[in-house]
Formats: sequence, structure tokens, C-alpha cells
Amino acid sequence: MTDCFHCGQDVPKNIDLSVKINNQVQPMCCPGCQAVAQAIVDSGNESFYTYRTDLNETPEFTLGQLPPSVSEELALYDNPDVLKELGQQVESGQRIQLMIEGITCAACAWLIEQQLQRLPGVKEANLNLTQHRLSVTWEQNQTPLRQVIETIYSLGFKAQPFETDTFQQQLEEEQKRALRRVLLAGLGTMQAMMFAVPLYIGELAGILEKFELYFRFAGMAITTPVILISARPFFKGFIRDIKTKHLTMDVPVSIAIGGAFIASIYSTFVGGEEVYFDSVCMFTFFLLVGRYFETRARLRTGEAGNQLNNVLPRSVTRITTDDEKSEAVIPVNQLNIGDRIRVLPGATIAADGIIQTGHSSVDESIMTGEFLPIHKDTGDQVLAGSLNVENPIEIEVTALGDNTQLSTVMSLLDRAESEKPRMAIMADVIAQYFVGAVLILAAIVFTAWYFIDTDRAFWITLSVLVATCPCALSLATPTALTAATGALRKAGVLITRGHVLESLTQSKRIIFDKTGTLTLGQLSIESVSIAPETELDQTEALAIASALESHSQHPIANAFQALSLEKRYVAEDINMVVGQGIEGKVNGQLYRIGHQGFAAIDSELNPDEQRQQIFLSADDKAIARFVLSDQLRPGSQHAVSSLNQQGIITEMLSGDHSYQVEKIAKELKLQKAQGSISPQGKLDYLSGLNNQDHSIMVGDGINDVPVLARAPISIAVGSASDLAKTHADVILLNQNLKTIAQLLQHARKAKRIIRQNLSWALLYNTSVLPLAAAGLLPPWAAAIGMSASSLIVVFNALRLNSLAKL
Repeated sequence: MTDCFHCGQDVPKNIDLSVKINNQVQPMCCPGCQAVAQAIVDSGNESFYTYRTDLNETPEFTLGQLPPSVSEELALYDNPDVLKELGQQVESGQRIQLMIEGITCAACAWLIEQQLQRLPGVKEANLNLTQHRLSVTWEQNQTPLRQVIETIYSLGFKAQPFETDTFQQQLEEEQKRALRRVLLAGLGTMQAMMFAVPLYIGELAGILEKFELYFRFAGMAITTPVILISARPFFKGFIRDIKTKHLTMDVPVSIAIGGAFIASIYSTFVGGEEVYFDSVCMFTFFLLVGRYFETRARLRTGEAGNQLNNVLPRSVTRITTDDEKSEAVIPVNQLNIGDRIRVLPGATIAADGIIQTGHSSVDESIMTGEFLPIHKDTGDQVLAGSLNVENPIEIEVTALGDNTQLSTVMSLLDRAESEKPRMAIMADVIAQYFVGAVLILAAIVFTAWYFIDTDRAFWITLSVLVATCPCALSLATPTALTAATGALRKAGVLITRGHVLESLTQSKRIIFDKTGTLTLGQLSIESVSIAPETELDQTEALAIASALESHSQHPIANAFQALSLEKRYVAEDINMVVGQGIEGKVNGQLYRIGHQGFAAIDSELNPDEQRQQIFLSADDKAIARFVLSDQLRPGSQHAVSSLNQQGIITEMLSGDHSYQVEKIAKELKLQKAQGSISPQGKLDYLSGLNNQDHSIMVGDGINDVPVLARAPISIAVGSASDLAKTHADVILLNQNLKTIAQLLQHARKAKRIIRQNLSWALLYNTSVLPLAAAGLLPPWAAAIGMSASSLIVVFNALRLNSLAKL
């Protein structure tokens, strides 16, 4: 395995990145390292690599002081070119995703967020506790990125720009280190117990004093590496918390472990009555086992989102047709808009585009959750990240990188995971104050037992510190939210705001737009009427109308363009009148198609004022009338029925005329429907509703954007405009309205599980406290109880990994 020349991490097998440094091509593990290394070379600072002394590990440092080598590297992040590569421009400044190392609990996340938000120009700092990813929005001209990262370093954490492969590699390394610490602590526990048992049975076994001293020193020798290596993360967290004057669970844990170890050493040298080296090892082992499995379970729930970043191929086959058609395999980052690429069966599509040649089935499950491949033909859109199943196709690239729908989904997913609902914030605050209360209580318990039984005072205090660590309380909400949003994403439901699941449980009303939401927004020809004494039949009329409409981009034209006709005509001398219709010549005859007033002054065909219709005319006389209708979106009837059964008020607001609205409302059994409503009318209607209803608005078009932005909860279907998606709290990537009912059910289930977790955490901590304070709970039992409490919370949250079927 090759090492990255810049950061020293292993270079993944599928990565082929490099930078020429000191006239030698050096391997890089990710685009981030490549961008920073290239900036070093371009600025003439290649000597940085000659004189640097640290590579894989960032040296330890004191608060506010960084090694010069680290400072020099961080300064490169302010290079405009590097910053453009690593971050993205948003309305309020710039945004970047950072990977954070050293986080142990929710209080760590709170500390980082609070410290960053105090910096001038930092608009937002949200840390995803599950994936240890920090999203920062800031203004570079007020606070450079270097200062943002230095602040994180000064708090005792490590930060670097997020890259999927590096992040995954970092997680794997972290898991390996954690496993090594657990194994060392487990081995130390077994060996320490071997020397502790003779000490416990003591006089019963007839052990002489010289052997007792030997057993004590042997226990101390075995426990020392456990303290220095396995328990090191706890002590590092303790030192960080003391420097920053902020309490986390590492404080009571470190006091308990360190205090027991020091007391046992003192007792060994002065000949005290008891030593507890075995308890120290056992305590450390159980804490590490609990944290290891808890981390594994939480990271597993976040893997689905990370997989999205890994689906794109590293190279593509580009087709050039300058002089003669040729093909070349190039890196994806060399593609441009308008390039044509060939995608073979079994290959992943690298960019959004339009099929120019060929047809195939495309698996879009990574985006929509729909496991069945979708047939795609020439002219159809395909998305980056989807899989070509059957035949080779040629695609013209329409979007790359951050502009693809896959990238949009990922940015919205990151936004949702970084935002915290009210219950999560409340749990974090409670956990912080709880640690302080535990320390005060421990001092009181020690004082009381010092006068009651001096020999037991320290060990009882130790049990209090261990048993009441608020780990489960900190994990109760974030693990449940991560599992719930992960399951919904797999089903094709993307949560883009952190408050959604909590707000949905209070929703009493859902309001649908009609066209493009409850219906497909794809008009079809319902019936054709031919005027009396007209030589044309229906086939001829449809062929002429199709020839005229082939020159239009209006939605009505799609109804004619989609027809399968045996006879085809070509229209000439086309003249389009905006808002009225089209005129042109077919076989030398002038025809018009459009509204009655435009197409036919004289008509023997009686118009149906309640239907959507257009006329075909020749010589100002109507020769055919086409009645158009929209099609219901598949699953809409099931969706509305399920929502009605859940007691949700179902309504529809549409800009269409009353006939279509009434027809669809009756067909779907909506409880209320209104037609001819303007965008402002929808806003006024929503403003007049009771805020306690937490109404849900479902829409798709640009005209729905104001009401989607105003609604307490907004949902956009997958085919919605990009503007509608960015203002929506939820996006139905699978375009299946049935999943709205599943979303509501899952939100209620998530709320129940969060309440169960919080109740269990509070019940455990409050019930175990009297036992520990009364001296009925030894330290090793307290460690088991605390670890088990955290695991119960995590595994209860994992029940949200699957959706209930309707």
C-alpha cells in the first residue's frame, strides 16, 4: 500500500492522484491533499516537505499554541485556489465540511460549535456527532479558514477538510486503534485478576507477606500500560476539558480511573490494606468495550450517506468528433459541460446528462430507493451515480461535480445531519449540567463516607463517578435521529432539515398542489372530435396537429409529441403566438392549433367550458377539437387513503379551474379542495391556518416556492424544480407519494424511541446513584452498568433502521 506524500495516510487502491514535488511525482490520497500540495509547489515552498518533522500525527500542543509546521500548512488553506477546491460558495459566505478527530461525546460537539460561533464572520457551525463531520459557514474576509481550524486545534481536537476516502480510512484506523486498546485492557484485566485473587483470599490461602507484596507490584506493572495506552483517550479528554473549562463525561471517568490507580500505587508502597489494580483494568475494559460497540453501531447508521460519495467512477470514456470519431479514457475531473461520454452496461454514470444514442435500463436506486431499473431512451435524462444495466449508451454531459443532483442530495443530507432539533439540544444541555452535578455529589459522598468509614470512602466515591456518567443521555437523541434519517434516505425520502421528524409528529393537516404533485403534470389526449362535413379523420387530424406541435416546448405539445402515429407530416412556415397557439403549413395547407379564439373564428364544435381543450382549424374553420387531461401520479390514491386513516386532514390547492380540481378531489377522496388559487392566494390560505396544526405543504413547481418556504413543513416531489427542492424540508426522491404516510409513521416511531431512550437514561442514572452512594455498587459493577446503559440506548435506536410497511 502506497503512502500519501502529503499526509502519510494510505492511498486507496482506486485513487490515482499525484503532484510533482522537487522534480519527483509523489502520490496523493485525495483531492484535498493534492490541492494543498500543488499550492505549496506553486508558491515556491517545496522546502516545506524537506524540513517538516511531523507527518501522520499532529504533535501535542498547549492551548493557543501550534507547531510552526502545522501553522504553515494551515496557512495554505487561505490560498484562493485551494479554498475554491475545498469549499463552496453560498449566499451567506463560504461553507466547508471538516473531519474532526478526538470527539468523545455530545459535550465535545457543543464545545466546538460554541467556540467557533464566537469568531467574527462565522455564521454557522454544526457538528454531526455520528460521523464527526463539522459544517462551517463563514466569511473569509473576516475570519480566515486558517483561524477557524486553529481554533479547533486549540480546543484539543484535530481538523482537516472532509474527503470521503480519507474519512473512511480515518474511521477504519480509529476502529483499529480502539480495538487494540480494548484488547490490551482485556488482557490486562485477566492478568491483573490472576494476581488479585490471591490477595482477596489472603490469609485463607496462607499467603506470606513477601508474596503479597510481589502480587501487588505485579498488578501495578500490568496495570500501568493499560493506564498509559488503553485509558489515554479519557485522560486526553480530561486535560482538554480542564483547559477549556468545559465538562464532559471524560472528567468523572478520568478522576475515577486515575484516582483508583494512584491510590493503589500509594497503598502498594506504604503497605496499605487494599489495592484495586484489577478493578482499574476491569473498569477501563468495560468502558472501552461499551464505547467501541456504541461507536460501531452509530457509524453503521451513517454509512449510507457516505456510500453516495463513493459511487462515482474515477474515469470515463469521452467521445470526440472533431475530424473523425474517436474515444479516450480520461479522469472525471477533466470532463466539461457538453462533452459526450460512452457508458457501458454495468458501469456507473459519472455525470448528469441526456442520452444522445442508444437506450437502456438504468438503476437509480442509489438516489430514489426504487430497486427496479427504469427504461431510458434517446432524449431522456440520466443522473450521476445511477447504474447502466443493459445496453451501451452515449450521453451528453449537462451537469458536473457540485452541480449534479447527486451532489445536491449530499449537500442537503449534510445540512439535515448538521442541524439539531430541540430535543437534541435539550439533551446536550442536560448532559453538561449533569456532569457538574455528579462531581459536586461525588465530593459530598466522599466527605460523608470519610467520617462513616474512611477506608471505603474513596471506592464508594469512585463508584458514584462511574455509575452516573451521562453517556446514555448524550446518545439518546442523535443515534435515533441518525438511524431514522438513514432508513428514510434508503427508501428515497431525503430529510433536508433537522426539525422535520420532530415537527411531523405534531402535524394535523397536509395540503397538496395538483399539477405535477398529485398528477404527473403530463397532459394526454382524452378524446378527439371531428367537425361535420370534414374530410379528415382522427388519424389525419392527430398527424397534422403533431406536426405543428413538434415545434413547441409547451407542456400541451408533449401530449402530441408522445403519440405513436403511423403517418407523419412535416410542418413548414411555423409562426408561434405566445399564449395563443401555433400556425404553419402542412402539405401546402395553412393550419392553426390553439385556443378557440386563435384557431377557429367559426366552429361547429361546441366547446366544453369545463374541460381543457384546443382546436385545429383550416381557413378559420375548426376541423377538430382535442380534449386534454392530466394523469394521476401512481400511488396518489393509496397515499391519500393512508393519510386519511392516520387522521390527517387532506386538502388540495390548485391554480387550475374548478372542474379538474373537483374531479381529482373526488377521485382521491380529498377532504377539501380549492381551484383557481394564485401563489399569493396559497400563501394567504396558509397564513390563515392554525399554527398548532403544523401543516405540511407538498408541491413541485417554481410557483410553489413561496408557499413551500412559508409552510411549517414542506415536501417537494423528486421531479420538482431545483428552486422548489432547495426550499423544501423533505424531498421525495422516489416520487412516490405513498412514502409520505410512511414518513409520518416513522417520525412518530422516532419520537417514541427518543422518549424511551431519554427516559431510560434518566431512570438509570437516578436509580443507580443511591446504590452507589450507599456503597452497594462496587466500581467494576458501576462500569458494567454504565456501558450497558449506553448500549441499550444505541441498540434501541437501531430499531429505526427499517420502515414499517403500509
